[in-house]
Amino acid sequence: MAKSEIREYLEALIISLVLAGLIIAFVAQSFLVEGSSMEPSLHHGQRLLVEKVSYRFSQPNRGEVVVFRYPGDLRRKFIKRIIGRPGDEITIKNGFLYVNGLRLEEDYINGPTYGTYSAPTFGPVVVPEGHYFVLGDNRRNSDDSRYPDVGFVPKKNLVGRALFIYWPLNQIAAIEVPPVLEGIEK
Repeated sequence: MAKSEIREYLEALIISLVLAGLIIAFVAQSFLVEGSSMEPSLHHGQRLLVEKVSYRFSQPNRGEVVVFRYPGDLRRKFIKRIIGRPGDEITIKNGFLYVNGLRLEEDYINGPTYGTYSAPTFGPVVVPEGHYFVLGDNRRNSDDSRYPDVGFVPKKNLVGRALFIYWPLNQIAAIEVPPVLEGIEK
């Protein structure tokens, strides 16, 4: 091989690596689901595409599945569903979730919703400005906003919105927002 061919390959490789780094840093990245906190919607071992652009220009919506930096250790990332936006009132009682006084019929979750390990009820709490209330879909096995180690998630901790499952190939699917979470009034 001639020196100029090797140089062309090296330049192409360097440009590719820089572009891949920029895309991962600012546009989109892969995320591996670990654990069962989002079952039955997402399962351990699935890979998701997470877009990182829209939350720079708009607010997250209720029902979107988001990846965020765990407040207790910013190197760790969690995946949960946004339930409450700034100003929303969240209450959990008798196995049901209430957002702004409206009891939600959540057919996408795994079992009833309870408060914390020590209390069957939760709230009412109001989501502070610039923060979000998140829950896993497997409410009996999810470390989420009900617990003080996670609490309300600051917008600055949101990495991005999960768009679709791309692995395993036989499970490729878009990640949907449950209709019950759309159109809730404050």
